[in-house]
Amino acid sequence: MRKSILIICMICVLTVLPFIVNENGSYEGADGQAEELITQVAPDYKPWFEPWFEPASGEIESLLFTLQGLLGAAVIFYIFGYYQGRRSRHADHR
Repeated sequence: MRKSILIICMICVLTVLPFIVNENGSYEGADGQAEELITQVAPDYKPWFEPWFEPASGEIESLLFTLQGLLGAAVIFYIFGYYQGRRSRHADHR
């Protein structure tokens, strides 16, 4: 029980710490920062390709990004669960 509380406290500290350390930071995506830097370094740069799908708004883009993360997490935890179940079934047969 004590170990669980310690882990939860550490997670909370690690979640809040970046907001305290970098109080006035800009929380924008790396794509936007890279685009600004490329425009400054090489103003005549032309992208290799254009996206074939552009979300209608920033909210929809955030939703799609969240769904992508959710799908990735689901796959990872499915694999963990599969191997955990396989290991426990193997241990039961011994």
